[in-house]
Amino acid sequence: MPDAFYTDFDSAAWGDHGPQPPANDPHRSPYQVDRDRVVFSFAFRRLQSKTQVFQSGEYDFYRTRLTHSLEVARIARSIGEWLRREEMGGQFVDLDLLEAIGLAHDLGHPPYGHIGERKLNELMADYGGFEGNAQTLRILTQLIYERADGATGMSPTRAFLDGVLKYKALRSEETDRLGEPPENHFIYNEQANIRDFVFGGRAAPDGLKLNDFKSIECQIMDWADDTAYSLHDIVDGAKAGFLTVDTVQSWAAGLDDKHAWMADHPKFRDLLANMAANKLEPKFARKVGDFIHACKLEPVENFLSDLTQRHAYTVVIEPEVKQECAIYKKLALDVIFKSTRIQQIEFKGGVILTKLFNALAEHYLPGRVSGRALKLLPEPAHSWTIAADSEAARARYLCDFIASLTDPQAARLYKRLFDPDFGSITDLS
Repeated sequence: MPDAFYTDFDSAAWGDHGPQPPANDPHRSPYQVDRDRVVFSFAFRRLQSKTQVFQSGEYDFYRTRLTHSLEVARIARSIGEWLRREEMGGQFVDLDLLEAIGLAHDLGHPPYGHIGERKLNELMADYGGFEGNAQTLRILTQLIYERADGATGMSPTRAFLDGVLKYKALRSEETDRLGEPPENHFIYNEQANIRDFVFGGRAAPDGLKLNDFKSIECQIMDWADDTAYSLHDIVDGAKAGFLTVDTVQSWAAGLDDKHAWMADHPKFRDLLANMAANKLEPKFARKVGDFIHACKLEPVENFLSDLTQRHAYTVVIEPEVKQECAIYKKLALDVIFKSTRIQQIEFKGGVILTKLFNALAEHYLPGRVSGRALKLLPEPAHSWTIAADSEAARARYLCDFIASLTDPQAARLYKRLFDPDFGSITDLS
C-alpha cells in the first residue's frame, strides 16, 4: 500500500472469487480496482436515468443520480486532499477509495427517488423491507456482476464496504429499538455476515449507536453528499422555478419556533440577495470550496480504533457551515420536495411501483399465485427468482429487479403490462 494509514486488514476483499488485487493487478491499488469496477458496471450507468430531485427527462439541466454521484465523488476526493494538510490532521486518507465510495453510494436507489424507496419498503414489509443503502450493499456483494462460474458481486475491499455502509443497524435491531419496523436507515438481516466482515469479526459493544458508527471515509462521503444536494438542489430548484425571492421569503415567514433562527441567519440573507441579483449559481459554486474547507480531523477511540486508522479519527465540521447546510436542506425539503408538482410525480411513481410489484408477486410468490404462473421477468432475474428457496427470497429478487429499473424502464414496463394499446410481441422496449 502506498500509505501507512492502510493495512492488509483494510484492503482484504469480501467473497472468494479468485486472486485479489494487487496480486493480479500490480499497477493498481485495491481501491483503484474498487473504483473502476463501479464505474464500468451496468448498475452505475443506470443512474443516469434515475431521479435525483426532478423526474428523469423533466428538465435538460437537472441533476440525475449519476451526475449527483459524480459530484459527490469529486467533493469527497477534494475533502481528502484538504485533510492531507498537516493543520487539518495530516492523515493520508486514500483518494481513490473516497472516489469509489462517492461513486457507489447511491447504487441501490430505486426509480422515482425517495418515494420509490418508501414504497418498496412498504411492499417488502413482510419480506425484510427495503432500504437504499442496504440495497447498495447487496448490489456490491451479490448483484453487480454475473459471471459464468455463478459468482456474483465485485469482491469489494473491507475499507470500501465500510465506507459505503452509512447505516449498520440490522432491520431487526431497529425494529426492537423502535417497537415497529423502521421506515429507513437499516441494512437487511441477512447482511449481518457482511457487517461482521467489516468489523473484522469483533462484536460491537452494548449501547453503541450502530448507525452513527462510521469510518472516516464514510463520514467524508456523508458530508460530501450533504454538500452536493444541499447546494445543488437549491440551484436546480431555482432554475426550475420552485425557488423565487417571493417563495423563499414566504417560506421564511412561516417557519416554526424551532427553525425561526434560519430566517435571521446571514447566509439566508445572502441567499435572497444572490437570487435577486441573479447570481445564485456562481455564488453557490464557490460555496462547495467553503464546505470542503470546513472539515478537520480529530482522534477518537472505539472498539476498532486499535485495528484500523479508519476508525481512529472523526471528521469535525465547522458549526457555522453545518448551520448553513441545514438551512438549504430544510428549504429544499419544504419548498421543492413538498411542492404539489413534485408530490404528484411521487404519487404516480408510487402507483407504478405498487402495480409492478403486485403483478410480479401474483406470478412468482407461492402464497399469491392463482392459476397458471406466467414468465413476466427477463433472464436472469426469472431463473434466480424461481430457484430461490423461500417466498421471502423470491420477493427479494422481485424487489431487486424493480429497484434496478430506471424511471423510463419502469414506465415502459408498466405500459407493457397494463396499457392495452402499448407493446406487441415484436416490441421489446
